[in-house]
Amino acid sequence: MSELINYHAEDGVATLTLNNGKVNAISPDVIAAFNAALDRATQERAVVIITGQPGILSGGYDLKVMTCGPKEAVALVTAGSTLARRLLSHPFPVIVACSGHAVAKGAFLLLSGDYRIGVEGPYKIGLNEVQIGMTMHHAGIELARDRLRRSAFHRAVINAEMFEPKDAVDAGFLDRLVPAEQLLETAQGVAHELKKLNMLAHKNTKLKVRKALLDALDEAILLDQGHMG
Repeated sequence: MSELINYHAEDGVATLTLNNGKVNAISPDVIAAFNAALDRATQERAVVIITGQPGILSGGYDLKVMTCGPKEAVALVTAGSTLARRLLSHPFPVIVACSGHAVAKGAFLLLSGDYRIGVEGPYKIGLNEVQIGMTMHHAGIELARDRLRRSAFHRAVINAEMFEPKDAVDAGFLDRLVPAEQLLETAQGVAHELKKLNMLAHKNTKLKVRKALLDALDEAILLDQGHMG
């Protein structure tokens, strides 16, 4: 497995750890490694835990790629939105163990998981696209609209408000908080509880619950390709 995503499988749980520099930038190579890791986890019928380095899950898309040119930016956003859709429809439970900051695409990883655990501390979670001069893409809007609480959706997407971990739980980015030293232990505990599910029922119910969102994402990804191109 690529060193950009460290893969560790044990007792039916696959832990995918982002490992791409100090901000865990999401690049084309990271997305390719992500997809390869998910392929392996699916073959192993494993519950998935996604996490980052201490202090950060991800700071978002690789800005060197995003500013390289329109073609490169469209390709990266398309691949990232497609990854989000894959996570949302993954046949086995997906837990995101947010180890610190989660910004832009990092926050969208949170919105793509089935259960999201954050850590207490001076961290920021949110969608800063408008703050840095990027018009929010259609797929991002649809994902945020579905997963965030109504009271936080406009603040997060239109105002680029960044949330501290406690407020990120209320907004809908996270499900619970734990001290940093308990993050992976807690995620493992949740994973082993989720292993008790009937996985066929889990998959089929997930697809029913998220059908409208998945359909909206399919349309949004096409719109983004046309708009950004």
